[in-house]
Amino acid sequence: MKRTLSLLLLSALSLAAAQKVATPIAIGIAVAQTSNASLFGQEQVIGAKLAEKFLNARGGVGGTPIKLVFQDTSGDEAGAINAFQNLISKDNVVGIVGPTLSQQAFSADPIADRAKVPVIGPSNTAKGIPQIGAYISRVSAPVTAIAPNALKQALKINPKLKKVAVLYAQNDAFSTSETGIFQQTAKDLDLNIATVQKFQTTDNDFTTQVTAVLGENVDLVIISGLANDSGNLIKQLRQLGYKGLIVGGNGLNSSSMFPICGQYCDGVIVAQAYSPTQSSAANQLFAREYKAQYKKDPPQFAAQAYTGVQVFVDALKVLDHKRKIADWDLGELRVALNKQILIGKYKTPLGELSFDKDGDIVQQAFYVAQIKMKDAKNGTFVFLK
Repeated sequence: MKRTLSLLLLSALSLAAAQKVATPIAIGIAVAQTSNASLFGQEQVIGAKLAEKFLNARGGVGGTPIKLVFQDTSGDEAGAINAFQNLISKDNVVGIVGPTLSQQAFSADPIADRAKVPVIGPSNTAKGIPQIGAYISRVSAPVTAIAPNALKQALKINPKLKKVAVLYAQNDAFSTSETGIFQQTAKDLDLNIATVQKFQTTDNDFTTQVTAVLGENVDLVIISGLANDSGNLIKQLRQLGYKGLIVGGNGLNSSSMFPICGQYCDGVIVAQAYSPTQSSAANQLFAREYKAQYKKDPPQFAAQAYTGVQVFVDALKVLDHKRKIADWDLGELRVALNKQILIGKYKTPLGELSFDKDGDIVQQAFYVAQIKMKDAKNGTFVFLK
């Protein structure tokens, strides 16, 4: 298998070095359109398509339009690997926005890195993602920058918090990374972790975990998982009698979770890397367009995917000023594009951002929101000060 992958990569590199960049300019979008991660991936597809529409209306790259090429990664590593291989070797993209999950990034990103194809992770917040390779960056702030804010906000709401229960999806790289940050932050804030419970992202029945939590009589529950499993876990916690505060990780950062836990989503605290109310011109335009089309505020996952596409286009524009994109060899452009991404500054829906030497996002503002449900299926994130 490894030998086959190596031969495919060598073949792709040879072809890229010899061929010119096709027009429209192909940018790959490798996200989870199916599986238990599709609640995030569907929002990312919407965000990416909005970026494509808006940026092409503004002239694309020096008058040359971009074309997004979508590949479904599903929710596992094999799906992400297959999507990346197709985008690199068959679709001849200049770069890739994806994948949806950190777990997938650890498997698929090395393929792009060896092929010298730049990758921008839209939602890969686990520790170590940018360090996978020189061609890997992300527009999703690391969990270390976001998770602690939610616990600090919970203490503002209830300064008497003492006992904590921690629950996390043990089969998901992001969730295991995030729970480590949550647990360390809880200790730093002098909170007593009474129990740590594990589950799978594919679980639907959480009776065992909920019983353990209730048995400890805790004041706060902290959950790291994906939207579907976390939504069901929250619902069962409330149905079985838990009345305290709940803090959710980045996996709960989606309004697609609302129909899952329904009225029981109400009051959940979630730290975020995006706010629809952020005052930059780029964000207000994005939020207005999204709301006009979908009748609700844009979610973080859509904003990050939009930003990933925008970063590629902004960097391509700089290169196009030096030499028209159509005159570049594909392999040469991919290398130059990666370098330009890392040195650029970008005005995006996430605010002004840049990248550090490893490809990690440098972002100015983060937020904490509390879910407010309007009915059994619809709600909103109310941003807290």
